[in-house]
Amino acid sequence: MTGFTSWRKSTRSSAASDSSCVECRVTWRKSTRSGAQTDSSCVEARQHSGEFQVRDSKLGHDSPIFDLSTPDFKALLSTAA
Repeated sequence: MTGFTSWRKSTRSSAASDSSCVECRVTWRKSTRSGAQTDSSCVEARQHSGEFQVRDSKLGHDSPIFDLSTPDFKALLSTAA
């Protein structure tokens, strides 16, 4: 499955669509322990605004996104290990 993220434009850019600015995006990362099949049961995670977000890999961009603080994300990882 290819990660899908939207491009993010700097809040300092003007609203004009042709303004000069740089856009970037944060990609989703899938666990190396998940199967190679696109329908394997797994979550994807990314760091966003100093916190973490997780989603269901099977649902892709239709998945709800859950925001987790750093301590909560570390607890999730230690519980899953």
